[in-house]
Amino acid sequence: MARVSLKKKVEAEQVTTLSEVKLYARKIWLAGLGAYAKAGSEGAEYVKELIKTGEVAEREGKKVIGKKIEAANSEINSEIDDVKTEVKSIKGRLELQFEKVESAFDRRVSSALNRFGIASKHDVETLSAKLDGLTALLERVARKQ
Repeated sequence: MARVSLKKKVEAEQVTTLSEVKLYARKIWLAGLGAYAKAGSEGAEYVKELIKTGEVAEREGKKVIGKKIEAANSEINSEIDDVKTEVKSIKGRLELQFEKVESAFDRRVSSALNRFGIASKHDVETLSAKLDGLTALLERVARKQ
C-alpha cells in the first residue's frame, strides 16, 4: 500500500512539474514574441537613433585623433629642428678641426719639401715677382739705349 501511495505521489509531482515547465516555456515564448513585435515597431526608430549617436561619436573621435596627430607632428618637427641645430653645430666644429688638420698637414709637407730643397709655392711666387720686376727693369734699360 505504501508503494501505491508513493507511486501516486510521484505521478502527481511529475504532472505538476510538467505543467510548470509548460508554463515557463510559454512565458519564454511570449517574451520572445513580445520582444520581436516591439523591435519591429520601435526597432527602426531605435536603429536611426543608434546611427545618429554613432555619427556623433565618429566626428568627435576624428577631432580627437586630429588633435593628437597635430600635437605629435609638432613634437616631431621640434625634435627635427633640435637635431638639425645640433648637426650644424657638430658640422661647424668638424670643419674647424679639419681646417686645423689640413693646415698642419700643409706645414709638414712644406717643411719636408724644403728639406729636400724643393721650393714652396710662396718661394716660387716671390721669385716670380722678383723676376717680373727685373724683366720690367731690363725693358726700361733696353728702351733707353
